[in-house]
Amino acid sequence: MFIGMVALPAYQTDFAISRGMASLPFTMVMIGFAVGGIIAGRIVDAYGLVRPMAISAVAVGLTYFFAGRAQDFWTFAALHGLIGAFGCSVVFAPLLADISKWFTRRRGLAIAICACGSYLGGAVWPLVINPMIEATGWRETYSMLGLVSVLIMLPLMLILRRQIAGKALAVDGEGSAGSARTLGMSPRALVTLLCIAGFSCCTAMAVPQVHMVSLCGDLGYGVARGAEMLSLMLGFGIVSRLAFGWVSDRIGGLRTLLISSSTQCAALIMFVPADTLSSLYIVSILFGLFQGGIIPCYALIIREYYPESQAASRLGVVIFASLAGMAFGGWSSGVIFDLTEAYTTAFINGIGWNLVNISVVLFLLSRARLALIDSAGTVVVRS
Repeated sequence: MFIGMVALPAYQTDFAISRGMASLPFTMVMIGFAVGGIIAGRIVDAYGLVRPMAISAVAVGLTYFFAGRAQDFWTFAALHGLIGAFGCSVVFAPLLADISKWFTRRRGLAIAICACGSYLGGAVWPLVINPMIEATGWRETYSMLGLVSVLIMLPLMLILRRQIAGKALAVDGEGSAGSARTLGMSPRALVTLLCIAGFSCCTAMAVPQVHMVSLCGDLGYGVARGAEMLSLMLGFGIVSRLAFGWVSDRIGGLRTLLISSSTQCAALIMFVPADTLSSLYIVSILFGLFQGGIIPCYALIIREYYPESQAASRLGVVIFASLAGMAFGGWSSGVIFDLTEAYTTAFINGIGWNLVNISVVLFLLSRARLALIDSAGTVVVRS
């Protein structure tokens, strides 16, 4: 899912398109990821994880191959939608939902470890892809990545065939902390608010993630420096996810989400004045450290307030909204750049969306602190 960010300057030149249009392939990945995630979540809840992921591995390899041979930009962009729909959507949210069923005491950390997979790819692949593009071109790089993806993913399916012994951890009633009504709202209302929060935070998150390579090129530092910064950002995102996963097991998903989102907003503010090479490296590292814990928090919150049998489908809806935010943020930042010929306004736009996320999380936390009176008249305080 990160190849489009690194290859963006190369295929923008090849297709002779604007920065806004060049941002569309990443947007298509996010749209495919989002829409496919809802369908994949329902399939996995009904039929298990292994067969959908095996199909995903083959589909991703084929789609990369054909994307590398696309002769017009719109075919190229549409194939990125299939990368998201058949690849990312099956691997991410369903995998997080599945691992949440195996753990109780350290569920947050387990989810965070699995969520690190995408950031590990983001830390490693830009450093590999950039020299490959320089040596062989972006088209051959796409084909090679497709082949490698199939060869790595298919053997790993054997590990995922195991079942939870005796279903000892299965819970078909409420989530770990109770139902969504614990917050004084319906399950649908809670999902809606989580969707708004996810869309907002990921709109903000997409600005540096999608445009870091192009930003460095525009400032005269070269796309190789931008690829390094993207790798650092996502590499430190792994540290962030593990740290926030450990924290979430102690203070809960909502509080951890507030901390991660607030610090992400602080890092976005730091990007506005940053224009030297050293300052961009530093802020990229800080952004990675702050934002990595956000997405796993949604998976944990879903498991805290919904039953296991609904985990993948409910999370798929929230991830849909989050990825729609990534798609919108990546595309809108390119459009803003085309209009202003700078990224300053794009970062300010991202900060505004981040504040929307913080507001929603603060509202949910305020509802969580309300005293609820049960049917016996006992005062119960949820925190």
